[in-house]
Amino acid sequence: MHESRAMLSLNVCRSSLLLLAGRTRASRMALHSSSVSQNRATGKKPVNAAGEEVYYEQRGSGAHPILCISGALGTANSDFFPQLEYFGREESSYTIVGYDPMGYGNSRPPERNFESKTEIFFERDASDGHSLMQALSFPKFSVLGWSDGGIAAMILAARFPEAVQKLVVWGANSYISDEDISLFENTRDVKKWSARMREPMEAMYGVTYFPKLWSDWLDAMIAIKLKTPDGDLCKKDLPKIKCPTLVVHGAKDAMVPQFHPDYIHGNIAESRLVVMPDGKHNLHWKYAKEFNELVDNFLSE
Repeated sequence: MHESRAMLSLNVCRSSLLLLAGRTRASRMALHSSSVSQNRATGKKPVNAAGEEVYYEQRGSGAHPILCISGALGTANSDFFPQLEYFGREESSYTIVGYDPMGYGNSRPPERNFESKTEIFFERDASDGHSLMQALSFPKFSVLGWSDGGIAAMILAARFPEAVQKLVVWGANSYISDEDISLFENTRDVKKWSARMREPMEAMYGVTYFPKLWSDWLDAMIAIKLKTPDGDLCKKDLPKIKCPTLVVHGAKDAMVPQFHPDYIHGNIAESRLVVMPDGKHNLHWKYAKEFNELVDNFLSE
C-alpha cells in the first residue's frame, strides 16, 4: 500500500460532470478528423444468452487487440475518440475495439437496467465486454477502462484471467465512500449543469430521458453503498487480477482522490502506478498524446 494520500475535498468516483467536457470535444473532433483508419468496422453483436446486442467500433488490424470500456452514460466515441484514432491508425500494431455498454448510446434498446438481485451493473458490463471480444474472435486481449469502465475492466480481468493480456485503468476506484454519496446528490438536478456539459447528453438521450437515466445511475450507486458497508464495487476482485496492470492517475483529478488509485495499486500484485502531475479526470483527452504513448509503451513491453 502506498503512503501518499490526497487532501482533495471532492471525492466523486464516477464519470459525472467533468467528463462531459471531454465528450463535447469528442463531437468536434469526430467532425473534423481526417486521419481515420481505413481498417474499421461498426455494428452490433449479441453478448448474452438473451441475445441482447451491443454496438461496437473496431479500428486497426494489428496483432494486439484492445478493448475500451466507457464511463457512466458514455460510448465508444464519446469517451475514447483519441484512443480509437491513435491505436487504430494504419501503421499501428493494435486492433482497438470500443463498445457502448448495454443501455447506453447506440446499444439501445434495451434501456439501461441498473437493478439485479445477483450482480451489480459493472459485472454485466464486464461480462458483455468479454463476450463481445470472443464474438469478434479475440480470445486474448488487453483492456483500457476509464471511470465506471475502469471498475468493469478490473472485474473482467479478475474473472476472465485467461482472456486479459494487460490492463490499464484510470479515473476509477474500487469502492464508494460516505463522502461520495452527498456529492452524487449534488449532481442530480441536471438543469444546474452548464450547457456545455448538459447538451451532449441531451443530444444523445433526449431532454426527458437523460435526467431520468442520470438519476437512475445515482440511485444505483447509492443502493450499492447501502447494501455493502464498505461500498464495495470490485475490492474483492483486485487480488485476483494477475495480469500486468497500469494504474494512471491525474494529480489534479477533483473527482477521484489519490487514495483510490493507491488502493487499487496496493491490491493488484502485478501493477504500477503513474501519476500525471497536471492530469484531471479526463486526462486521456487533455493529454492524449502523453497518455497514448504511455499506454503504448506499457502494452508493447
